[in-house]
Amino acid sequence: MDSAADRGRHLGTLLVTLQLLLIAVLALLAAPAAARAPAGAWALAGAGGLLALWALGCNRPGNFNIHPSPRAGGRLVQSGPYRWIRHPMYSAILVCGLACAWAAASPWAWAAEAVLAAVLSVKAGLEERWMLGAHPGYAAYRARTRRFVPWLV
Repeated sequence: MDSAADRGRHLGTLLVTLQLLLIAVLALLAAPAAARAPAGAWALAGAGGLLALWALGCNRPGNFNIHPSPRAGGRLVQSGPYRWIRHPMYSAILVCGLACAWAAASPWAWAAEAVLAAVLSVKAGLEERWMLGAHPGYAAYRARTRRFVPWLV
C-alpha cells in the first residue's frame, strides 16, 4: 500500500503534468491569433515573462523545482517578488495564460485558463503543506504574504 508521502508525490507529478499540458493547450490556441492579438495581450505576456525571470533570478541554482515538493537543502526565498507573493512563478504562468486566452479569444482558451488556475491552486496548497514541514519560518512567511496576487489572493 502506498504511504501518504507517496500519494502526495504522485499527486504532485499529476499536477505538474496537467500544468504543462494546459500551458501547451493555451499556447496552441493563441498561436494562430498572435499576429492580430491586442497590444494589451502582448503587454500581459511580457509582464508575466518578466515576473518569471525575476522569480528565477531570486533562486540560487538548484533551489527551484517544478515539482511542488521542496528540494533537499533548499532555502526559503523571501526576496524579490517573494516579498509579496509566495508563488510568483505560478502567478507568472497565470498572467501569461490570461494573455493567451485574450489573444485566442476562444471559450476553449478561457476554459483552459480556468482549469490551469484550479490546478495551480491545488499545486500551491500541496507545496505549502510540504514547505511548512521543511522550513520552520514558513508559517510566519505565509501569514504576511499572499499566494498569487499581492494584497489580494
